[in-house]
Amino acid sequence: MKVWIDGQFYEKSEAKVSVFDHGLLYGDGVFEGIRSYAGVVFKLDEHIDRLYASSKAILLNIPLSKKEMSDAIVASVRENGLKDAYIRVIVTRGAGDLGLDMRKCPKPGIIIIADKIQLFPEEVYNRGLKLIVSHLRRVPPDTLSPAIKSLNYLNNILARAEASRANCEEAILLNRDGYVAECSGDNIFAIRNGKVHTPPVYVGILEGITRNTVMDLAAQKLGLQVAETVFTVPQMYRADEVFVTGTGAEIIGVVEVNGRIIADGKPGPLTMQLIKEFRRFACSPEAGTPVYQTASV
Repeated sequence: MKVWIDGQFYEKSEAKVSVFDHGLLYGDGVFEGIRSYAGVVFKLDEHIDRLYASSKAILLNIPLSKKEMSDAIVASVRENGLKDAYIRVIVTRGAGDLGLDMRKCPKPGIIIIADKIQLFPEEVYNRGLKLIVSHLRRVPPDTLSPAIKSLNYLNNILARAEASRANCEEAILLNRDGYVAECSGDNIFAIRNGKVHTPPVYVGILEGITRNTVMDLAAQKLGLQVAETVFTVPQMYRADEVFVTGTGAEIIGVVEVNGRIIADGKPGPLTMQLIKEFRRFACSPEAGTPVYQTASV
C-alpha cells in the first residue's frame, strides 16, 4: 500500500510525519472519511466541500485547490489499484514547536490513505446493532462545532468506549438539552408510522453525507416523508424502526437501545429497503467521481 504525503507517494512502512506536527501534539487538523465503490469515489465533491469548510473554520489554509485535492484523492485510489476503498484525507496544522501558537507552523501537512475497510461483518447488517446512551453529552456547538471534522475525536472515542464496555456496537450522544444528537461515529434515524425522522443540524451534529443521501433516497425511491425532528430517547424507544448511517457503516438497523428492544427486535423492512437502495446507488456512475476512465480496474 502507498500513502500520499504532501505530493508524493510513500510505501506504508515509510509513511511518516514529524513528532512536532500539531495534528499529533494537539489534534490540530481536520479530516474526511470517503468511500469508493466499483471504481467511483462516492460524493467526492461533497466531501471536498466539507473538508474545506472544516479547514476554514479552524483557520487552516489548505495549500491545494479543491481540484488538486480531488485529483490527489483519485490518484491515491488508482495508485493502490483499488475499486472498493476507504479513503482517509487528513490535513494537519503541520510541524511547529511545543507551544500552541499556530504561527509557528508554516506549512500544513496533507496525508491521503486509500485502503480497504470493513467496520462490521455482513451478519451485523442482517441482525442489527445494540446501542447504549452515553453519559457524555455531545460537545456543544458554541464550544467546538460538531460540523468541524477535527482530529480531536476524544468525545466520540470515550462514548464508543462506553458502548464497548457494555458489549454494544455504538453509543448515542445527547445534546446538552437532553435531545438525541448522533452516535459516536454515525448519524441516527427513527421511523414511526411510515415517516422518517433524524435530528436537525442545530442540535449539534455532523451533517453526514451518507445521512443526506439516505434522506434523499427515502423520499425519492421509497416515497417516504422525511423530517429533521428533535426527539428524546423515550420517543426513540417507541419507534417502529431505528437505524444509523455513516461513511464506514453505510446503513445499519438498530434493534436495541439501553436494553429496550426496538419493535420486534429485527432490522425493519424500510431499513432493509434503504440498504438495498443505497448500495445500488453507491455503485452507480452518478454517485460520484470515477477513478478509472471506465469506472473499473
